[in-house]
Amino acid sequence: MRRSFFKVIVLILLLSFILTGCNFGKKADQAEKVLKIGILLIDDSLPFFVAEQEKLFEKNNVQVELTPFSSARDKDVALETGEIDGVLTDIVVAALLKKGGTEVKITAFALGATPEEGRFVLLASPQSNISRPEDLKNVPIAISNNTIIHYLAEKMPLEAGLNKEDIKTQSIPDLKLRLEALIAGKDVPAAILPDPLATLAERMGAKALIDDTKLSSNMSQSVIIFREEVIKNNKDKVLSLLQAFEAAGKEINENPDKYKELRMEKTRVPEPLRESYPSPTYSPLAVPDAQMVENIMKWMVEGKLLDKPYTYEEMVDKSFVN
Repeated sequence: MRRSFFKVIVLILLLSFILTGCNFGKKADQAEKVLKIGILLIDDSLPFFVAEQEKLFEKNNVQVELTPFSSARDKDVALETGEIDGVLTDIVVAALLKKGGTEVKITAFALGATPEEGRFVLLASPQSNISRPEDLKNVPIAISNNTIIHYLAEKMPLEAGLNKEDIKTQSIPDLKLRLEALIAGKDVPAAILPDPLATLAERMGAKALIDDTKLSSNMSQSVIIFREEVIKNNKDKVLSLLQAFEAAGKEINENPDKYKELRMEKTRVPEPLRESYPSPTYSPLAVPDAQMVENIMKWMVEGKLLDKPYTYEEMVDKSFVN
C-alpha cells in the first residue's frame, strides 16, 4: 500500500516537473524572441536604423534583427520561407503574399500616412516631346509589375484626365535600369520613379508630369507587415517594435541633421543629391483606412492578380494603433 502510494507521489511530482519545465521553456522562448525584419535601403526604412542606433528597441524591451535586402523579391521569399518575421513592403505585395499562402497582416504604415510622404513621380524622358500628362496617351510607362508602382501607373493618369484604355505600361523592375533607360529615352519615353531617384531624374532633365504628393487622394504607401503566427505568439513584441519605429520617426523629424550621415549610408541617396535632398518626415503610428485597401483590392481583381478581394479585416490588424 505504502509502495503504491509512494509511486503515485513520484509520478505526480514527475509530471509536475515536466509540465512546469515545458511552460518555462515556452515563456523563455517568448521572452527571448528576436524579431527578424526584412528591409530595403530606402527612406522608408530609416526609422529602423535610427531605432537601432539609438537603442530604442532595447528601451522598448524588444530584440530586433534588421536584414537588408537588395532585391524586393528576395525579401518576400525570406518572409514566405519563415527566415524573417516581418517586412517593409506595400499593400499590393501584402495581398499577393496572402494569395500565395503566406498569411500576413498590415500592422502600420512605414511611410505614406499622408499624401506628402513617400513621393512617386511620373516622368517623361528628356529626349521625348512629352510635356503634359495628356501626351501620355498610348505611351508605354516603365514600371515594375504587380507592385504599388504598377497601381500608380494605372491610377495617376486617370487623375490627369486620361481614359483607362489610353494607359500603357512596360516592365523594368530594376529602378536603376529604369532611370537610365528613361534618361536615354530610346525605348522608355516615360516612367514612374520614387524619390530620391525621381528628384535625380529631374536633375538629369526628365520632366515631372504627375507628382503623387500633389494629387487629391493618397495613393502610395509603404507598410510594415508580419506573418500572422508571429503576431499571435508575440503581440507585445510586435507592439514594442512599432513603438520604437514611431519614436525613431519622431527623432528624425525633430533632428534631421543629426541623422544625415546615417541616412546617406543606409538609404542610398545618390551622390549628386547628398547636400540638397531633404529628409522625409514620418507620421505617428497609423494603418491604411478601409478605402485605401478597397481601392487596391478592386484594382487587383480587375487586373486578375486576385480572384476575389480580401476584406479590410483580412488585410489589416488595427490593434497596434490608437
